[in-house]
Amino acid sequence: MSLKRQPETNPTNTMSFGDSMERSSVALQLLERIKSALIRGDLKPGDYLPSETELTHSLGIGKSSVREAIKMLQAIGIVEVKRGQGTMIRREPGAPLVDPMAFGMILARGMTRDVLEFRLMFEPAYTLQAMGSATAEDHRRIQQSIDAMEEAIRSGAQTSQHDIAFHRAILHSTHNPMTIRVGETLLQLIEAALETSMRSLPETALKDHKAIYAAFKAGDSAGIHAAIAVSSESWETNLTYDGDSEISAAPR
Repeated sequence: MSLKRQPETNPTNTMSFGDSMERSSVALQLLERIKSALIRGDLKPGDYLPSETELTHSLGIGKSSVREAIKMLQAIGIVEVKRGQGTMIRREPGAPLVDPMAFGMILARGMTRDVLEFRLMFEPAYTLQAMGSATAEDHRRIQQSIDAMEEAIRSGAQTSQHDIAFHRAILHSTHNPMTIRVGETLLQLIEAALETSMRSLPETALKDHKAIYAAFKAGDSAGIHAAIAVSSESWETNLTYDGDSEISAAPR
């Protein structure tokens, strides 16, 4: 059976959706088949999936399993259910109700040294990418986050949200959906630690942000690498490790 719903007037050239499934984990198996069809290009954004009844009959599974799979796809922003029309593959990923990537990384290791190493590798890469694509509005947002942190320090307010806003502003300046999604997952992983650690080093973080942005505006790739290395080192030295895994803010 075709994974893509075909026009009634043209039932030919259908892509096989596979044989009937085993009863165990049928919803997950259906998800895997849909993912494979998307990767191969047999299923494209804007295409409609076969109806619930068609999937039930062709695959030999219950309607509850089909509904479960569709709900999973909705939760991660892959499909959109249109009343009276069917289930459509979104033309652009929707905002997911859950982020499987973030949950997977959190459950696998938590806040670990691996996360810090990944940040040191990934942050310069997306910053350089953003340097070539940032608009005037992007620059305004980056500078605004720096100004907001400076004001928060003067008033004695918490500054972690402005720290995250700085990194997020640069990340979104890439205008690349894949880069942004991975970057947002990284920011989620480090945000909790920042809320505590920033209480003792906001001035250092502000100085680091200014150095990163100065290199960013100047188009200085080497300067960006150097400034981010300093920023990562100053943040890491304010954290303590529980063995080689869990990270928490160092005591003040």
